[in-house]
Amino acid sequence: MPTLHFGRQICSTLAEGTSREWLVADGLGGYAMGTVSGLRTRRYHGLLVTTREHPGARFLAVASLDFVVVVGDRRIALATHQWASGAIEPKGHCHLSHFSLIDGVPRWRWTIGDIVIEREVAMVHGAPTVAVHHRLIAADRDVRLELTPLCTWRDAHGERLAAGDPVVEATADGFVFERNLRVAGPSWKPAGVWYRGAYLAEEAARGLNAVEDLWAAGSFEQRLAPGQSVSIIATADLTSALPVKAEQVIDAARARARAVLVSANAGDETDQQLVLAADQFVVTAASGPSVVAGYPWFGEWSRDTMTSYEGLFLETRRWDEGRALLLRAAGTLSRGMLANTADAGGLEYNTSDATLWFVHAIARHVAVTGDIDLADALAEAVGDIVDHHLVGTRFGIGVDASDGLLSQGEDGWALTWMDARVDGHPVTPRRGKAVDINALWINALGSTAALAYAARRPADKFSALEATARTSFHKGFVRDDGHGLLDLAESDSIIDAADSRQVRPNQLLALSLPYAAGGPASVVEVCRRELLTDRGLRSLSPADPAYVGRHRGDPAARDRAYHQGTVWPWLVGPYVDAAFRVGERPTTVLDNVADQLLEAGIGSISETADGDAPYRGTGCPFQAWSVAEVLRARRRLLSDSAEISRLQV
Repeated sequence: MPTLHFGRQICSTLAEGTSREWLVADGLGGYAMGTVSGLRTRRYHGLLVTTREHPGARFLAVASLDFVVVVGDRRIALATHQWASGAIEPKGHCHLSHFSLIDGVPRWRWTIGDIVIEREVAMVHGAPTVAVHHRLIAADRDVRLELTPLCTWRDAHGERLAAGDPVVEATADGFVFERNLRVAGPSWKPAGVWYRGAYLAEEAARGLNAVEDLWAAGSFEQRLAPGQSVSIIATADLTSALPVKAEQVIDAARARARAVLVSANAGDETDQQLVLAADQFVVTAASGPSVVAGYPWFGEWSRDTMTSYEGLFLETRRWDEGRALLLRAAGTLSRGMLANTADAGGLEYNTSDATLWFVHAIARHVAVTGDIDLADALAEAVGDIVDHHLVGTRFGIGVDASDGLLSQGEDGWALTWMDARVDGHPVTPRRGKAVDINALWINALGSTAALAYAARRPADKFSALEATARTSFHKGFVRDDGHGLLDLAESDSIIDAADSRQVRPNQLLALSLPYAAGGPASVVEVCRRELLTDRGLRSLSPADPAYVGRHRGDPAARDRAYHQGTVWPWLVGPYVDAAFRVGERPTTVLDNVADQLLEAGIGSISETADGDAPYRGTGCPFQAWSVAEVLRARRRLLSDSAEISRLQV
């Protein structure tokens, strides 16, 4: 049973309780999410955030459940927005004595003298339904609980201000809000008031609108003796019956988590928690299995999906789901390119690397599972990808016939994973022949040849292309000063010579991928010396004049820093693979993973971290490729250590 615990120290300051966030996912792309303290700091925080149409189209339904304990003539607010009158004590977070994550289910305990109250939150897997369960653990008298759902119905990326009263319809056990949300519980007392001016501190820190209004339709109340409980269930599915009891939802969530661990052959407690974290990103979309790139604001991104594929699907033995995902993705191919995202409502083909990661994912799936039928089913699609790249496709993505290397780029676009733009201008355009894109290209050619061979199809063409590109890669990317590889081929007239020599982690892919482009051992040495931190690898060396050490501020400031020094945990995967390639065993590189699971997104790993110490987590607090690559790399290190121990014995 993987369990993460926090004791009373989480309440020593309010900042500590609000800097850590929890997440429960519904398997569809929706979620419940908030801070350990119970205070909402993001527009995305809510007890029910549901999806419509696709995993990236999310709507906030239940922002929070105000929680007031009545003991005699005292009214004590525990997890609330704290707008009520002075009759309510406004420091409820200081009563929080314990928070834990048990088999993926968060649990809070508040202590008020001799009174101990517990809350647990779980979602129905495969349904937009959340259960919030409260139990009176101990008390020297009966207490009364008042639970007030604060509702809205808005795009998760936006906000809503009071403008007329919403439509609320009473039911036998609660109410329906704006024909989109049903909330049920005991002893419903209708009311109706706008809670105005809900302040969202994290949005203010990001330079965005930080105020919204929420509707309190009334409250559920129940008097409890020790051992008794009260629950609220909310759903965006108005056509199905509600679960009978919240305890059943919670028990089912824990049972499912334990089944996931068994299926994934999970190891120690850290491995178990990483497996459960990985499970949150695998979702079922209308057309089949998919991946949420990160919570709370990302949806489906094919680059993230394919980069995460090994960790999310192969390491966790979700082979059937993975196979279905790969076949579905192949159906989106257009002119040899994989759609990058559908978050905006339509397919967008604006990446030079997602398609190459897709070929890598297919090859790894076949290598791990032995699924020759999949190799045969996708051989034509993969060959078509190569052919389109040979003749050229969108955004200047095409092979230079003179050397067999892949060039890419177009004014105003950043097409590699370093894709941030500010006011329409790419921060790191990397136009031309980028080291990671060509490492992926060579790996794709080798993978295509292997897949063709496995499917008993002609493979010589792809092998010949691979050999030509590999020879040119060494001529174009190996630095003349012995410091690893160039980030951009210096011979390419499109790029600036200074940019080509920036020390970035992209060069690791030349050594980490199965069909490695190759390079000197100094690649690992340079990345270790200038980029490696205990949270991942910096995206740019601190010695570079363009380095930005803190990923903070408004959206423009954050985008400028995004790939200019910000740490990316997912790069640990390529670093570990590259180190093994040159004969090193980086046994200590993931020693602090257990600590990372207690920071930012509890039980998960954040998208990014500051480039400067102490490397505070930034970006999405729950990120798919961070979890996937740390899980994969850690398992490889542990497997290697176990093998060494066996040989020594």
